[in-house]
Amino acid sequence: MVSPTPSTTATPSSFQARNLSLLVAAQALGGASPPIIISLGGLVGQQLSSNPTATTLPVSIYQLGLALSTLPAAWLMQRLGRRWAYVLGAVLGVVSGIIAAQGIAQSDFVTFCIGTALAGFYAACVQSYRFAAADAVGAPHLQAKAISRIMVGGLIAAIIGPQVVIWTRDALPATPFAGSFYSQAALAALALPILLLLRLPAPQKQAIVGTARPLKAIAATPQFIEAAAAGVISYGLMAFLMTAAPMAMVGCGHSVGEAALGIQWHVLAMFGPSFFTGRLIGRFGQRKITALGLVMIAASGLLALMGEGLSEFWGSLILLGVGWNFGFIGATAMLTACYTPAERTKVQALNDFLVFGTVAIASFGSGQLLHSVGWSGINIGMQPLVVIVLAIMAWQARKIKS
Repeated sequence: MVSPTPSTTATPSSFQARNLSLLVAAQALGGASPPIIISLGGLVGQQLSSNPTATTLPVSIYQLGLALSTLPAAWLMQRLGRRWAYVLGAVLGVVSGIIAAQGIAQSDFVTFCIGTALAGFYAACVQSYRFAAADAVGAPHLQAKAISRIMVGGLIAAIIGPQVVIWTRDALPATPFAGSFYSQAALAALALPILLLLRLPAPQKQAIVGTARPLKAIAATPQFIEAAAAGVISYGLMAFLMTAAPMAMVGCGHSVGEAALGIQWHVLAMFGPSFFTGRLIGRFGQRKITALGLVMIAASGLLALMGEGLSEFWGSLILLGVGWNFGFIGATAMLTACYTPAERTKVQALNDFLVFGTVAIASFGSGQLLHSVGWSGINIGMQPLVVIVLAIMAWQARKIKS
């Protein structure tokens, strides 16, 4: 059966709306896995590893697995189509949760790390749902709204993931935390029938073998550099600061509970604006909203420098979350204008490799840098990075006008 071809009307067709709804549901289930891994990975590592410096290794390996999986996942999407690649990703999501739980049950740190590493492939597929949404609607003026709508699924995931941890971490008293990773597997299993219902357009012949520029040539274009730089800085700084903030809060005398509450507000701020980010982009343009997001990320660092009280920490984390939402959704929308159908998959894969490779590096280095330069040093150091990207965007905007 031939899948319907997406239309380019002013609003999504019923076919497009159905696919978007399925992708939102899949995002809500698939996006719930990272909070489980990130919130419990260090605690399980502390429980299983005799080396104190290796306690956060499961989380860092998960981030590395995500980054390294972007390219093979894209290859599978190009050859098999997005739906079957996503189904395979969910299957690996099930397997990864079971392996991680078995690692806990057997008190085997290496097995647990293998489980979190495999979860990276599923996460790489989940991260590409936003591109599937943009491709599904087709019309450029609908893409930002489609991406924003998928990110609403992230808001649901941000609620599901922590609640699953609370409900299931002691479900198996003999093996604390194993229940949460079995639940991670169950969430991936629930996503399988949803993904099987997707009817995304099959890879067109011209999109696979058509005329396409070399990836190196595309990566050298000002449009790609601008979009990728904005995405890398938006996501990289957010991940780095989110990882360091709880440690900084506890180091400043705040309780673990207060630090956890700050992260909860941060995550809600990350995804809450998705209800209207697409409309803002439609009204003011991709570049302006992306730039606003970067300015808000810089402002979060300046607020953090004003003091070490809860209001400074929590306010900074909320600003950081909203800034990430505007910056990352805007950068993703900007990226969709950088490629032709024949170039789409490899450009999306390169972008995500750069973004999540940066996140993996940030995950490995945040604790050490916090120890070396302190919370204030981190927030000062981030400012030039934001300024550089804003300068690139201003130069590109001026070039387009002239």
